[in-house]
Order: sequence, then structure tokens, then C-alpha cells
Amino acid sequence: MLRKIKYSKIAIVIFLTVLIWVWADLALDETLPVPGATIIVAESSLDLWINFGGKAYASIDNIVLKGPASKIADLKRERELNDGSLKLKFNLYPEWQGITTAGTYTLNVLDFIKKSEEMRDLRGLTAESCEPNTLTVDVVELVQRPLTVQCINESGNSQKTESIVPSTVDMLAPGDWGNDKLIAKVRLSRSEIEQARKEPIEKKPYVELAAEQIRESTTAVTIKLAPEEDPLSVKRIEDATIAYAMSPTLSAKYYVEVTNLPSVLNSITVRATTDAQRAYEGQQLPQMTLYIFDSDTEKGQEVQRKKVHYNFPLEYVRTGTIELSGEPATAEFKLIPWPSAESD
Repeated sequence: MLRKIKYSKIAIVIFLTVLIWVWADLALDETLPVPGATIIVAESSLDLWINFGGKAYASIDNIVLKGPASKIADLKRERELNDGSLKLKFNLYPEWQGITTAGTYTLNVLDFIKKSEEMRDLRGLTAESCEPNTLTVDVVELVQRPLTVQCINESGNSQKTESIVPSTVDMLAPGDWGNDKLIAKVRLSRSEIEQARKEPIEKKPYVELAAEQIRESTTAVTIKLAPEEDPLSVKRIEDATIAYAMSPTLSAKYYVEVTNLPSVLNSITVRATTDAQRAYEGQQLPQMTLYIFDSDTEKGQEVQRKKVHYNFPLEYVRTGTIELSGEPATAEFKLIPWPSAESD
């Protein structure tokens, strides 16, 4: 008679086996150094500027994480999927660290990282060490001050304005800032710049306490930009040259005689930047070319008229920084047979 299967014993064996495997995994702790982590100042009181030496973030050169081999392996796979780097960012909530008034504070970095939300998300892992061990947190009280409004583009370059109303706004700023730093900026996109050149637009300025750390005004200003200045100016090309382009067969039988050559050479005026003008004048190519075609011989030796071609440097043509001012010159020319060609 077959023995009855005792499922309770089988279950105990399976449980113990799983427990052994889990224990073995936990026993095989590994470490993983993670370079290039950052601590970022999160939300804080509006009348306080919290920073790391004038910056909104602090760099952590190296954090050593420790945990089960399987967890470390998961992080390594994540690193491989992210161009070989694992980027850790930790948010510093000042109130949680007791940073609520102006002054200088010392942050225990390792203790902060261990208790951070980001480490709790990395379940099963702990921070063993980090560099640096401490960071200085500066807290500056902000006071209401009148700031001059300045308009800039997306690259940070100042834009010429016709009017900004109001021209100053009261905003929170450090009390020890000099007048040269009391600037509230309005950043305009390319489309906003084009619109503001046509009609006034409204936008809220902001004060830049540090890179990536700004405070926006509650008051909007009305901005009207000045019309775009034309970077091109009219310039005369001196000592111009001209070339005649014709087929080898045609040039063997005829030569070109331009009867109004002085007026053709003296009539070059362009709208260009100074760089484009210099490039055009200094190029090895002639400034102009007169193209002669085989069909032009049908008129014999009578005077013909044809517009010349201007050999502007292509790189300046592409950028729109050189163009002809006025109409192209008209060359009056004859095709004269070479004496040897006439005898043939």
C-alpha cells in the first residue's frame, strides 16, 4: 500500500529552501560606487534664498552603495542602459533639516542621503560612504527691492526695447546686492520677439538668484521692442575684376571686347556686412563673370548687351549677409574673330 503524501512536510521543505536562497542572497552583499550625484535645493520659503556657495545644487563626487548582489546587479544593468552612468539626485527640503532662518548651516551628507526619499526608493540598499562628508548651506534673507527690468532672448543676449511699462518692479532680492545686480529679466522666445516688434506684449519678469534658481514676479510688464536693425550696409567694391566665360571652341575663334568696361567695373555696390565685403573683395575668383554662349555668334560683330553675374562668396550668400544693391550691370560687348580664325 502506497504511503500517503504528506503535503505539509513538502511545504516546509520548499519554504526552507526559499529561505536559504534569500538568506544566501542577503549574505552576498556587494558595493557599488556611484560618481556624480547631486543634491538640489527643493521648495523653500519665498523670503529665503537657500544655496550651496551661490549655487542651487551641490555635487557629490562619489557615493558607495551597499546591498544584496541582486539589487546591485539591477543597478548595474540600469547604468548600462543609461550610457554607462547612473545619475542620482537628492532633493533637499530645508524645513526637514531645520533650515528655516537666515544663517550658515552644516549638512551631514551621509546622514542626509541615508534618510532621503531617493534612498528609500532604492529598497534594500544603503549608503555606506560619500565624498564630501559635509556641505555648507547658506541661507540668505530676501527683502523687497526695486529691480530694473531687462529684456533678453533665449541665448541671454539683451534686446533693444522701445518701452517697458513699468520699467522697474518690486521683488524679493538679497539685501546686500549692489545696483548692478538688481535686474529683473524677461526672457522672450524667437516668436515672442517677432511679436513684440509689431505690438506690445505682456510677460512676467524674474530675478535670477543663481543658475537654475529663479523667482518670478507676480506683476507682469508690457514690452515693445525696437524694430530689427539691418546688419547690412551699402558698400562700394573697389578694384573689381571681370572674367569672360566661353567654350574652348568659341574662345579659339573669338575674343571679347567690352565697350563699356569702365562703367561695368565701377558700378558694383553691395549691401553686406564688413566681413562679407572683405571676403568678396579678397577672393581669388573675379568679382564678376560675363557668360558668352555659342549662339551669341549669330549676331556677328554688332554690339550686344548682357547682364553680368556676380560671384559672391557662397557662405555669405547662404547667411544672407551679402547681396547686390540695385540692378546688375549690363555689359556691352562685341565678339571679334581672331585674325587666324578669319584667314581660316
